[in-house]
Amino acid sequence: MNALAGFSRRRFLKSSAAGVLAAGAAARAEAQERPNILWITSEDNGPFLGCYGDAFATTPNLDRLASEGVLYENAFANAPVCAPARSTILTGMYACSMGTHHMRSRYAIPEFIRPYPDFLREAGYYCANQKKTDYNIRMDDKAPWDECSVRATYRQRKPGQPFFAIINLGVTHESSIHKTQETTKHDPAGVSLPPYHPDTPEIRHDWAQYYDKIETLDGQVGEILERLESDGLAGDTIVFYYSDHGGVVCRSKRFVYDSGTHVPMMVRFPKNYQHLAPGKPGTRTDRLVSFVDLAPTLLSLAGVKVPGYMQGEAFLGGQQRPPREYVYLFRGRMDERYDMMRAVRDKRFKYIRNYMPHRIYGQYLQYLWKAPSTRSWEAEFKAGRCNEAQRIFWGTKPPEEVYDTSADPWEVNNLADDPVYVDVLKRMRAANRKWVREIRDPGFIPEGEMVELSEGKTSFDLVREPSFPLDRIIETAEMATLRDPALLPELRLRLDDEQASVRFWAATGCAVLGEQAKAAEGLLCGLLTDDCGDVRVAAAEAVHGLGERTRALDVLSAELKNPNSKVALRAANVLEALGAASAAALPAIEAVHETTTDDYVKRAALRLLSQLKPQ
Repeated sequence: MNALAGFSRRRFLKSSAAGVLAAGAAARAEAQERPNILWITSEDNGPFLGCYGDAFATTPNLDRLASEGVLYENAFANAPVCAPARSTILTGMYACSMGTHHMRSRYAIPEFIRPYPDFLREAGYYCANQKKTDYNIRMDDKAPWDECSVRATYRQRKPGQPFFAIINLGVTHESSIHKTQETTKHDPAGVSLPPYHPDTPEIRHDWAQYYDKIETLDGQVGEILERLESDGLAGDTIVFYYSDHGGVVCRSKRFVYDSGTHVPMMVRFPKNYQHLAPGKPGTRTDRLVSFVDLAPTLLSLAGVKVPGYMQGEAFLGGQQRPPREYVYLFRGRMDERYDMMRAVRDKRFKYIRNYMPHRIYGQYLQYLWKAPSTRSWEAEFKAGRCNEAQRIFWGTKPPEEVYDTSADPWEVNNLADDPVYVDVLKRMRAANRKWVREIRDPGFIPEGEMVELSEGKTSFDLVREPSFPLDRIIETAEMATLRDPALLPELRLRLDDEQASVRFWAATGCAVLGEQAKAAEGLLCGLLTDDCGDVRVAAAEAVHGLGERTRALDVLSAELKNPNSKVALRAANVLEALGAASAAALPAIEAVHETTTDDYVKRAALRLLSQLKPQ
């Protein structure tokens, strides 16, 4: 190397180092200019707060937070239960587009779908989560975070480093009413009961106890805000508060009614970042927002580019999108019970599509039945003491539901058959059909079949393969669950379809029709030996309704031993629906209860045993 070359190299290295230092300083300065963001989240509570007009609630701290920020009147959890809701929040993707919509399923998702903390950390944020994860995705739940524990806090960041932190408060969780307090602060006599709840001491007590937990939650929020103030960070921190879904007394959590999906949400912008706020302190907005929008909104506020694959839409920050016309909601398997609902909500109306209308709303769930209020409601129904609104929960479903939430906030008056609302029905039905196709919803594949088809790939990728007939599957599901006997000829043709999920829905349609599907009996009997377990189970339920009880129960008993636990669980669900007629399957039920390693199958079997062999 000659002297000139050496000089040039040294000058280059020196100038490069100076450039790196300058770039690093600029990056640090930019990072310091970015807002800190704190999410305070609670569990299982709807907007039972004074700032939402609930005079029975005792919530001075949350009411003050609302007066200092912007209150969202139309914020919704896309799923009415924790794990699918959090899966949606973490990714900015509808859980039912990734196959992570079934409760506690932990299926894989494509690698390109990344948790939002990844993007924040790459931009220089310190990300702390205290401590709830429950993401329902096959991953290391702590991996996206700098710290994820009961001790995680923004205080652990580097000096001057912006932070994003979550503090999750579990005091209002459903389990809080499983054990009955002897006395409550809130007087049970003062509770205003929903019209669907009978007036019993247990129900009143659970509601009053729940309001006590809301008051405790409010105190915890106050402590967090005081700590932020004492740390000198309140002037640089945007604070969100929201609940992870609705709840908690029966017919709220797990159900796509507003009682299960409408959540409190408020955002406080400090003076330094008031320019990012959509309104002055104390503003209320009726803008529709939902959990799928939280990740892109967070990135937008932090000045981080929102990935193009995210299905959510930022509602704050430099990348915010125009207001939504609809939010979209979904329900899949809830623990040990299969059900399937999709819903569309605008600012006034709610549309619900029931894809399992032959199942009652109030399917037994071991966890839900731990609440005294749930058991009390069931007892009232069995004793014949419920009125019409209170009986609905214990019956099968209509294919479609439409509610005017302004006039009927508890959603008990179904307007789907009212000619006055036919245009609303058609508009929102079309919106649902468009949505499930656009997101390529793999929820239309029965779970046992989805597990097998997704071996070596994700269900997200599966339904996007050009040859995969998802549109035909959805079309069959829509036909099958309308309870329209005029569609039986087409369903009969689809019983012989080459795609198992199409056969499953065609057989399910025959089960929904019951005796009106008699013309399909021969084809259904042929499906009892189908190569797909979910199809065999659906066909068995249909032929049982047509009088072939022995053959049906033999198939269902055999499927309880299926190594695919999701098929076994579906068989147990059908046996539960058949009631006392399932007694012939008792030996198989007892055997699976003793041998299964799947907790949900064990729960379903235990329930069957308690019903068929009462102590």
